[in-house]
Amino acid sequence: MVVEKVKKVIADQLSMEVEEVNLESTFTDDLGVDSLEIFEIVMSLEEEFEIEIPNEDIENIKTIGDIVNYVKSKVEE
Repeated sequence: MVVEKVKKVIADQLSMEVEEVNLESTFTDDLGVDSLEIFEIVMSLEEEFEIEIPNEDIENIKTIGDIVNYVKSKVEE
């Protein structure tokens, strides 16, 4: 469930199809996402899952799989 929601949020933010969102994709290298877009994705995820993602945690997130695992750890505690 978390995976699908995260992929949908990212797809919506990047104007992509959900099927194009690959867990191994890196935000900057594979998807060409800049820091502003990452910030917007994080804000959307915070709103969707009612969590807070500190800036220092964002720096450690490189792939879509990383953000999925991070969100899972916050919502399943």
